Parts: sequence; structure tokens; C-alpha cells
Amino acid sequence: MNKFFYILFIAVFFMNCTSNTILKKPDNLIPKDQMVDVLTDLFLAINAETTKNIQLERKVNYYPLIFEKYGIDSTRFKESNYYYTSRVDDYDEILDKIESRLKNLNEQFENERKIEDSISRMKNKTDRKVKKPIRK
Repeated sequence: MNKFFYILFIAVFFMNCTSNTILKKPDNLIPKDQMVDVLTDLFLAINAETTKNIQLERKVNYYPLIFEKYGIDSTRFKESNYYYTSRVDDYDEILDKIESRLKNLNEQFENERKIEDSISRMKNKTDRKVKKPIRK
């Protein structure tokens, strides 16, 4: 009989641990497409914290700039993010779009870098050819 109660206790415990709570839709909810934009920029900002910017600074907080860009505040973002995370299917769709965008941005960056590298190599070759000794 004790084993039955023990198993029942564990089963009830695990059922209560899973949260199926879906939050009420906030009045000022950020639309899905804008949420994808905001989160994409936030992921880029997170990665930019460890990279030097033009002024050779690191650990710059870009979050206020992102919120300003989209005309939202941190509270509105937090409420919208909580709402979407409570709706797993919606949040999964948002994350898939973000992943796709980040992959496209990475491919675009790699292509531009290859072009710049090839231009630089061509410039170095032409510079070597131009540097001939001047005879008098």
C-alpha cells in the first residue's frame, strides 16, 4: 500500500510541475511580426556585447536602443514575451523565424566578407605589379 501512495505522490508531483498556464493576452501586446524583429535585434545585441564596436568599446548595452527603435518599453516587451512563451506553439514559430533570419544575415555577411577579401587580394596583386623600379 505504501508503494501505491509513493507512486501516486510522484505522479501528482510531476503533473503539478508541468505548467500549462496560458497567460491572458496583454492589452499592449507586441504583434508577432514585430516581436520577431525585436527578438532578432536582441539576439544580435547579445552577441555584440563581446565584440568591439567602432569606438573599440565592449560590453555596450544596446537594449535601450532596440526598445527605442521599435517604440516600446521594457515592461511592454516583458509582458509580450511572457505571453508568447506561455503559448509554446506561437513562440516556437517566432523562434523559427528568428533562426531563419539570423542564418540569412550570417550568409549575407559571409558573402560580403568573401567579396571584400577577393577585392583586397586583387588590390594587393596589382600593387605588387605597379611597384617596378624606376630607371633614370
